[in-house]
Amino acid sequence: MRHEILFNDGWLYYPDEVDESVPDSDFQAVTIPHTNIELPHHNFDDEEYKFISTYRKTFTLSEPLNGRRVFLDFDGVMIATTVTINGRTFEEHKGGYTPFSFDITDYINEDGENSLVIYVDSRERKDIPPYGYVIDYLLFGGIYRDVKLRYVNPVYIKNIFVKTYDVLTDSPYIEAEVTVENTTNDDFHDHVTVLLTQTKDERDLVFAVTEHIDVPAGKILTQAVKIQSDELQNRDGEWFDFTDDPEPYTEPLEVQLWSIDNPYLYAVDVQLAPNQDMEALEDDGDVALDDDGRRFGFRTAEFKDDGFYLNGELLPLIGLNRHQIFPYIGQAAPQRLQERDAEIVKYELGCNVVRTSHYPQSPYFLDKCDEIGLLVFEEIPGWQHIGDKDWQAISIRDVRVMIERDWNHPSIIIWGVRINESMDSTEFYTETNRLAHELDPTRQTGGVRFWQHSEFLEDVYTFNDFSNGVEEPVQTPHLITEFNGHMFPTKTWDGEERYIEHAIRHARIQSRQIGMGGVSGAIGWCAFDYNTHKEFGSGDRICYHGVMDMFRNHKWAGYFYKSQKSPDEEIVLQAGTGWTMGDRSEGGNNPIRVFSNCDTIEVYLGESLHGKFEPDAQSYPHLPHPPFTVPMEMMWGTAFDDLKIIGYYQGEQVAEQYFPINSHPRKLVLTVDHDTISRKGNDMTWVRIQVTDEHGNIQRYANPIVTFTVDGPGQLIGTNPFALIGGQAGLFIKGTGESGEVTITATADRLDSSSATVWMG
Repeated sequence: MRHEILFNDGWLYYPDEVDESVPDSDFQAVTIPHTNIELPHHNFDDEEYKFISTYRKTFTLSEPLNGRRVFLDFDGVMIATTVTINGRTFEEHKGGYTPFSFDITDYINEDGENSLVIYVDSRERKDIPPYGYVIDYLLFGGIYRDVKLRYVNPVYIKNIFVKTYDVLTDSPYIEAEVTVENTTNDDFHDHVTVLLTQTKDERDLVFAVTEHIDVPAGKILTQAVKIQSDELQNRDGEWFDFTDDPEPYTEPLEVQLWSIDNPYLYAVDVQLAPNQDMEALEDDGDVALDDDGRRFGFRTAEFKDDGFYLNGELLPLIGLNRHQIFPYIGQAAPQRLQERDAEIVKYELGCNVVRTSHYPQSPYFLDKCDEIGLLVFEEIPGWQHIGDKDWQAISIRDVRVMIERDWNHPSIIIWGVRINESMDSTEFYTETNRLAHELDPTRQTGGVRFWQHSEFLEDVYTFNDFSNGVEEPVQTPHLITEFNGHMFPTKTWDGEERYIEHAIRHARIQSRQIGMGGVSGAIGWCAFDYNTHKEFGSGDRICYHGVMDMFRNHKWAGYFYKSQKSPDEEIVLQAGTGWTMGDRSEGGNNPIRVFSNCDTIEVYLGESLHGKFEPDAQSYPHLPHPPFTVPMEMMWGTAFDDLKIIGYYQGEQVAEQYFPINSHPRKLVLTVDHDTISRKGNDMTWVRIQVTDEHGNIQRYANPIVTFTVDGPGQLIGTNPFALIGGQAGLFIKGTGESGEVTITATADRLDSSSATVWMG
């Protein structure tokens, strides 16, 4: 039977290309995911990670092959990989964002030790996308995603694609395309069984269907197994022989749709086995030759000329782009951090869509998008440049691998099959669109460009609009895939006028796009600040384009997005002011913008009511929750009083924010995202530090030197001590292999210390 083993532990690492003359004792013990070099969060040269490194692993098989094949699977290595197993070297794999595998069966030592050597080339290779010209982001290096060892029988399930049809009718059905590979010299004649299960609460069996399958020797065959709507019946979790059951159906199954508010997931379990009854199939290993499964959802997603429709209902898309870049560790983020980013985009930023700019991202990130109901625009690797025919062949391969890896994610609503912001290339993009439609006829394609009269070969005109407005669509369906970004970079310590304008630009453009006919939505640039090349970033090589900083701390633009959430989900109230008299040109605080989903707010100056205000629907007529605009006629140099803002929802007071005029940095606030993580070194969580006044307001001009100490079996990843800028920062805490409670403490002069605990389990 199939067995998949996570192969992340027990690696040795050397930051250079070395041969067997360098002993293992000179290597460093590491776990995967791994970055080839840990770096500061800014002010480093990208040449520092551009080198060839060596990974080694000596292992024995944890179980006998028993005639099975064994594959070495890589989820992602940056950017070219050469693998040698027991002296057998495979052809170099080019590309860092899509998975790849090697069949190592014929070279494995089944009864003794095996020697694995991997050379990882992390240099900018012009023969590999996205390289070839300048790029506005960093790729970093290393084996930065999971490695697995996969055992399968000689005839095995290679892939599964679950297509759903007629889901908005009374007769929904699925078609499971099962791809089977026969590596033997004999024709395979047997059966394929598809079992449909519910996954929201329990994996109860819904239905199973068995069909005969014939796979010629040495061939790969795809067979579609269809489960008709009248067969989608609830079996109450029991197993049945459907051939002999005289009354095989009970109550009809009411299919639950996957949506952003109810991301209901189903699964198929596919088995290669003789046509025996279900009780036999339930016993893993005794009957089935192979057993594999996929999650999916029943939903429709379609871009039309007048907008985007999810399950037949018009849904304005409001979202942000996401780079998979983290401080210190580059792209080598484990499952927990990948999942947390999806949660941040959905819950902290209130978005309903994210674009995976500009490459396929972690399976863990996409799985979490499925689970929480966050829509995804996924695209192939690249940035403006198109290389030669060999380069394009790799890009076309990336289209195939991306779609075949991710076609079962209900969260993914469109495939990006054009190199971001590249020029027209008729032959190249005709082929990428053809291939995408051949592989997945259930989804539309898009191709991101930055001018309106580009050749339109895709299904959706996906457009980076940097007009600081919303251009009238020339082609429809039309989706804005970037705006703002480099037009208005904003740091957490920028002056108040810029900090406010950054947020207002996002609010203004999102309002305009919702109200403009023919625009499906707008995905702003971008969610988080990120490291970049010298041609693009600020003086410290960071693109400060995010509505959050790179530590996932809010800027005021982030609070704008968060304020668009339903107040039934979370009440949001954040004033866009530091309540000072000298942070704006000519002084004063006129006007104050308040980002909130409250119905009304009351504003007090001292004990006096300054006024009661409603959302500024005149300036932002199409937003679910327009910001509040509060006029504040106060002269620079005159006395002013404390500011208090009270939020009301459905007549009840639900939120309050208070700004004393005598505000000073008073407290360090240290928080962790998760209070329990794995003790293993490939798990970690965020540790964030903020300086606030006594009322919890971030002190953006506080720059103390903060020192972190750790008590217990944990290790901090990041700069320590850290000289804060913008009043906030972040590090990571990871396990050291031992269990126990870890206490992280932050201290700084003139501020009370702060601590948080994490249990290493």
